[in-house]
Amino acid sequence: MADVAEKAGVSRALVSIVFRNQPGASRETRERVLRVADEIGYRPDNAARLLARGRSRTLGVMFTVHQTFHTNLIEGIYPEAERLGYDVLLSAAAQGRSEAKAVEALLGHRCEAVILLGPDAEPAYLDELGRRTVTVSVSRRVPHARVDFVHSAEAKGIRQATDHLVELGHRRIVHIDGDRGPGSAERRRAYRAAMRRHGLDAEMRVIPGDHTEQSGIETGRALLAERERGLPLPTAVLAGNDRCAWGLLTVLTRSGIDVPRDVSVVGYDDSHLSHLMPIGLTTVRQDAALMAEHAVRFAVERLEDRTLEPREAVVDPKLVVRGTSGPAPQEPAS
Repeated sequence: MADVAEKAGVSRALVSIVFRNQPGASRETRERVLRVADEIGYRPDNAARLLARGRSRTLGVMFTVHQTFHTNLIEGIYPEAERLGYDVLLSAAAQGRSEAKAVEALLGHRCEAVILLGPDAEPAYLDELGRRTVTVSVSRRVPHARVDFVHSAEAKGIRQATDHLVELGHRRIVHIDGDRGPGSAERRRAYRAAMRRHGLDAEMRVIPGDHTEQSGIETGRALLAERERGLPLPTAVLAGNDRCAWGLLTVLTRSGIDVPRDVSVVGYDDSHLSHLMPIGLTTVRQDAALMAEHAVRFAVERLEDRTLEPREAVVDPKLVVRGTSGPAPQEPAS
């Protein structure tokens, strides 16, 4: 600012007035100051100015590398944060970089609140973090933690998917579990409840897995190995999420299994790649834009009022039928 003031022939205080867009400088002076600043490449340091006031107006977002649905959420977080006058800083959890390290990096950069996308941390850690700083958890609900939660109605989404498959005539419907992934426990319980409601207790089967393509690949290989031993393939598979479904589809199609003629596959998330595959994936859509809006608003509202009790936003999911689900194959006559 001193350099701009010297070259423009004005005081540093007047330069400050111009950059803060405050009254006290003529139009001619403003134009001269801004022209000089542009010539020497000066830009006001907004972050430093905010920190001098004790604010950063920055929301930190912790996400996981390779989780495609997190990309959808981030796309929704940016416009809502900007609308409310906040910047966004991202920090990734990845192999070799824990969620805790990703979060501490955000706090080290003076983020006023953190939004955690699908956190896998222990409940005690989330509660402690929520007491240290404003925290919002997206896609994972942890009762009694000092954290706001945003998630979809998991049970409703699984019920829609199961009903869809049963209406197509499927009975041998298996579920690939998501282990500790966000929403997995709720989806697992909902699958079992839906199968019981349709009188399919005997056909109920939960296969251990997680929310990765590798889990779907391994499940596909295991099911094909069972077929080699004379066991029938399931007629439908409800995967824990879209990534798992993609892995399963890869193995099945490469092995000559026709999807959906031989086996129907349903995912969960409706991440942005779901409709770009050679076979459009039938999946349960989580409204990423609405979830992102809730998360940002929760964070900003709590920054304005720290006395708020933990809140929860539940967003309705919607089944999206594409090309990977179809009528159950005809059983051979006995």
